[in-house]
Amino acid sequence: MIQSLASLPLGKPAEIVSVLTDSDLKHRLSDLGLTPGCPVRCIYGAACGDPRAYLVRGTVLAIRNADARGIEVRVWD
Repeated sequence: MIQSLASLPLGKPAEIVSVLTDSDLKHRLSDLGLTPGCPVRCIYGAACGDPRAYLVRGTVLAIRNADARGIEVRVWD
């Protein structure tokens, strides 16, 4: 099932399908390792729900929900 990274449940593994954000953010996320095929897992959500922390290639990245909505992931069962 393909959904946005922002809606990925806590602890659920997925892989990046595409990054559909503005070009500056897309390049920045790519530099950080968020590329198609990359495994990702949401490991923490702030008390207010934004931002959330994601484990990507052994590194924890905090991504705002507004930005995470532009990242499509395929959830692993």
